[in-house]
Amino acid sequence: MRSLLFISLLCVLGLASRAQSQPPPVQHPTYGVNDTIVVYATVMDDGTLVPTAWLLPVEVVGKMPRHLARQQKKMTRLKNAVYVTYPYAREASRIINYMNRRMAGMKDESERRKFIKSQEKQLKEAFGDKITSLSVYQGKVLMKLINRQTGADVYAILKEYKGGANARLWQTVAFVFGSSLKQPYDPTGEDAEMEGYVREVEMLYGG
Repeated sequence: MRSLLFISLLCVLGLASRAQSQPPPVQHPTYGVNDTIVVYATVMDDGTLVPTAWLLPVEVVGKMPRHLARQQKKMTRLKNAVYVTYPYAREASRIINYMNRRMAGMKDESERRKFIKSQEKQLKEAFGDKITSLSVYQGKVLMKLINRQTGADVYAILKEYKGGANARLWQTVAFVFGSSLKQPYDPTGEDAEMEGYVREVEMLYGG
């Protein structure tokens, strides 16, 4: 009987010792809905992982300085004027060049005046109302473009076809409106910016 108790005691102590040597069961944490989202991480100097997110590029635009705003406004005004007046300058130069070729062989003065009058009528019918609606600034650009297309300023053209008195009269009118019929054109100097816009619009007309 004493032996049986001793054996039973050894078995109980063995089970207790085995129970003490086994690690406790692992308690798995309960994750929420957003706890399993995979994100980038940045490894810090001490080995700590810091969650990192990549944001889309954001364009930050500041207010344009006044001098740049004025310059942009000036460029836009010039570009618009070139695009508006170029078709008139193109057609006017075509007619003027045609007149020069035809009049080169004319000897009779009355025939010359009759021809000039017919071409003047053609110009008025094509552009009269449109040209009179141009601003003074646009008119100045138009005269520069006519110079570019024909190689002569508007004053010289008027003097050739209408006489010196008419040319002086219209020059006086131009001065009243703050302009001049003797508009030069310098594509590599003062009018370099205008020349750039002209080349742009020329592409629309096939050169």
